[in-house]
Amino acid sequence: MRSHLLNETTADLYRRSVTEGVERVAAKLATTERPHTGISVAELAPVINGIDLDKPLEDPAAVLDELEDVYLRDAVYFHHPRYLGHLNCPVVIPAVLGEAIISAVNSSLDTWDQSIGGTLIERRLIDWTAQRIGLGPDADGIFTSGGSQSNFHALLLARDEACRIVMKRALDEGRELAKSEVLPKLRIFTSEASHFSVKKSAAMLGLGYEAVIAVPVDRNRRMDTAVLALELEECATEGLFPMAVVATAGTTDFGSIDPLPEIARLTAEHSAWMHVDAAYGCGLLVSPTRRHLLDGIEHADSVTVDYHKSFFQPVSSSAMLVRDRDTLKHATYHADYLNPRRMAEERIPNQVDKSIQTTRRFDALKLWMTLRVMGADGVGSLFDEVIDLAAAGWDIIDADPRFEVVVKPQISTLVFRYVPEGDVRGDLVDEANLHARKALFASGEAVVAGTKVDGDQYLKFTLLNPQTTTADISAVLDLLAAHAAQFLGESLAVHR
Repeated sequence: MRSHLLNETTADLYRRSVTEGVERVAAKLATTERPHTGISVAELAPVINGIDLDKPLEDPAAVLDELEDVYLRDAVYFHHPRYLGHLNCPVVIPAVLGEAIISAVNSSLDTWDQSIGGTLIERRLIDWTAQRIGLGPDADGIFTSGGSQSNFHALLLARDEACRIVMKRALDEGRELAKSEVLPKLRIFTSEASHFSVKKSAAMLGLGYEAVIAVPVDRNRRMDTAVLALELEECATEGLFPMAVVATAGTTDFGSIDPLPEIARLTAEHSAWMHVDAAYGCGLLVSPTRRHLLDGIEHADSVTVDYHKSFFQPVSSSAMLVRDRDTLKHATYHADYLNPRRMAEERIPNQVDKSIQTTRRFDALKLWMTLRVMGADGVGSLFDEVIDLAAAGWDIIDADPRFEVVVKPQISTLVFRYVPEGDVRGDLVDEANLHARKALFASGEAVVAGTKVDGDQYLKFTLLNPQTTTADISAVLDLLAAHAAQFLGESLAVHR
């Protein structure tokens, strides 16, 4: 079994095995005609469950043949121009090359003695991103597994900073206040269109879902800052503490960007932590034409970025950045076997000192490879292309009497729904849109997402592929309309 270990004696086997795997995937990418096959859970589950994992096939070629049947044939391929579903992007080749190197070398980014070079590359990319945001000379951060973890990490820092400030204020007034007394009074403010991870984070931080105040949005689905101002004032009146305001730069459903300058002003007035969830909108940091859409982000105390969304990186590649590196101490723990205090005194750069993870992949290498090959403008121009496509898509849907579209996109998401002619019950319209999405997915011809707007069922195009064209958008609209019309025709016939 030692023959399967990657080392100096098996380098040729490694080369052959990986090359064969790459050839299989390359062939699949070259011949994929639909984003997926339309296979159902009921069809695929018995095939996978029927494999005896205690009886290895031994031959790598045979395993790849089997993999074709259980994964490669039926996988959802985000590179296909008619994948218009979730926030999944096609990936750039330099990043995929980086992924191959990461897996083989297998660095762990927790301590310097496990990742010489990798530690410094990650730190350089954090500094570069912080500079793009405009966080200032004291900024720092850490790569994470994704936006949810980044948001959690940021709110953990915000919670402990709020506790520190409130407890110090009480001490200055001559009274002691325990942390357990502060926590129930902390409140987080975010728009009703923000990511669900904000509420999950509040629960995991011991604050409870009720600690999150959902601020209404305006007609463009951006946080209503007039209401935010009132909520912050009420918080103070009730003897509660505004721990943080979470602004979103690119909401999952609408791609909307909250009014960052006004939110920055309000958080400063109320001594609240300002976190910007730019998991989706972070691609604007490298946009040659649209960086101004993120004006105000430079005032944030922390920022979430997901390179695996709008920087066209493979999952996972995310980061959480802070204005003041000193706040990262709230997640620091020194273990004698791993990162003893003496290492900090000796200025040995251990990334685990500021991460909530211990073992951590060298995901930063993918972004490093991308920037060194393509450059920031090259990545940003790809994001600009999909934003332009979304604007053209809005014109197409808005002019189509079969559909209604919610708002003009700020980034690259379109939320719309099929609206039949005549007087059709609202619940049937909802069912028709839901059916259209499911039927389209089952056909394998395209993938679209869905959501609810004010309680009604809508469809969603998430456009992150520069290869997608307006012709693709029109074709998918025709498919959706046909599925919805067929459903309504059959439903109305039954009711008659």
